[in-house]
Amino acid sequence: MPQNSEFNETNTMNEKLTQSYAILNFYRQLSPRLHLDEGVAIMNPFTDARAWQLAETFYQTYYNDNHPRRFVFGINPGRFGAGVTGVPFTDPIRLKDVCGIDNDLPRKAELSSLFIYAMIEAYGGVKAFYYDFYITALSPLGFTKNGVNLNYYDDKSLMKSIEPFMVDCIKKQQQTIATTDTCFCLGEGTNYKIFQKLNNKYGFFKQITPLPHPRWIMQYRRKKIDEYVQLYVEKLRA
Repeated sequence: MPQNSEFNETNTMNEKLTQSYAILNFYRQLSPRLHLDEGVAIMNPFTDARAWQLAETFYQTYYNDNHPRRFVFGINPGRFGAGVTGVPFTDPIRLKDVCGIDNDLPRKAELSSLFIYAMIEAYGGVKAFYYDFYITALSPLGFTKNGVNLNYYDDKSLMKSIEPFMVDCIKKQQQTIATTDTCFCLGEGTNYKIFQKLNNKYGFFKQITPLPHPRWIMQYRRKKIDEYVQLYVEKLRA
């Protein structure tokens, strides 16, 4: 039997090979330096002990392997999804009832989460989906303006200062989280245009496939959810 120091070192080395370790290590080190206008605040769920514990449990449950995932980039976390659970597009209800991770957060639904988990079910369930994909965002941290959700591109000052942070986040995730040379972008408008511009400049991926943003679907195309679920599944499986 190896000595404790050797055993611990081996365990640490093995742990570092897992996707869960790489993802959590990435989130643990997020510390952007951004110019923020008055009323604008950074929303970092990973500095909250409860959200961190939930995220840790989620990633250790679904990413405890070294299997490459294709990246899916959203915009930035919102207050009622990743902003409280630490898991992108996952509200407390979906986290408990679908992902099986118990939590005592208020059972408040988030629109985008409703669509994402309808799509995940159609794809084959959480185990199948999270084995194939890793959902992140161009800005892994969220923002609020006077207490209301703010997309990074909706504030001119924020947009001007955030590019280095976004570039650094994409690079770090590519370097440490096993992936492929193709990815997906949630949002066919501004988020996609900005992502394309960055990709043309830095050459992150060979191909970026845009998808309608879940919130846009739920707000403006709710009667056609089934059609958009099918669209997602077809493009994700292509």
